[in-house]
Amino acid sequence: MTTAREIMHEGAQCVGESESLLSAARMMRDLGVGALPICGEDDRLKGIITDRDIVIKCIAEGKNPADAMAGELAQGAPQCVNANDDAEKVVQMMERRQIRRVPVLENKRLVGMISEADLARSLPEDKLAEFVESVYASR
Repeated sequence: MTTAREIMHEGAQCVGESESLLSAARMMRDLGVGALPICGEDDRLKGIITDRDIVIKCIAEGKNPADAMAGELAQGAPQCVNANDDAEKVVQMMERRQIRRVPVLENKRLVGMISEADLARSLPEDKLAEFVESVYASR
């Protein structure tokens, strides 16, 4: 059984919930990523912020990203998986919820992320095609 830990990329960095969206955008740029986990003062996962969130929910609304905090965009309970979860179940959950990246936790702490690129490296072509079709088909 392949686990989430085996397909995730380690070293995911969080943006603090009290950090500005400008800071989050710069972090994304510097890390070459399109999404960041949002972590609270307690070092627990509060949500995920994407570059699209910053554009749609901040800039397009006329807000200043230097004044808006990352935690403002952490809405609802974040979807996440455990490092020891079966990779096939992780992919099925991502398909069902139509999400393209998911944080990986161990003992309630962030240990990595699984993104489409990780799936592309880990899944057979037919499973990858199935994932892509289910996530993008109804968008």
